Amino acid sequence: QVPLVESGGGLVQAGGSLRLSCAASRRTFSSGYIGWFRKFPGKEQEFVAAISRNGGMTYSLDSVKGRFTISRDNAENSVYLQMNSLKPEDTAVYYCAAADVFSRNYSTYNVWGQGTQVTVSS
Repeated sequence: QVPLVESGGGLVQAGGSLRLSCAASRRTFSSGYIGWFRKFPGKEQEFVAAISRNGGMTYSLDSVKGRFTISRDNAENSVYLQMNSLKPEDTAVYYCAAADVFSRNYSTYNVWGQGTQVTVSS
């Protein structure tokens, strides 16, 4: 079973919404944290949001607070990123990743999905 699989990306107009899904294997889903990162061309992965194993702790990038919400469904072994009020600068490849401890540094996360493209048109 593939450890992490993202879906839900696509093309949307500015102001629109998308919901990204990250389906995890049972083993990966039991990691301490599942996070979402995004990658702009020529740059390193940028932290977007993360959620703890029991969902009690969430963290997010300041620029997405109030617009993006991370959640998880333990019955479905899935983590979601609801993205509202999207802006053209949110355009990137979005990845979910797993880590044993929380960090905003992508190098802490040792399991990664293949990514899903999000494109926001102006």
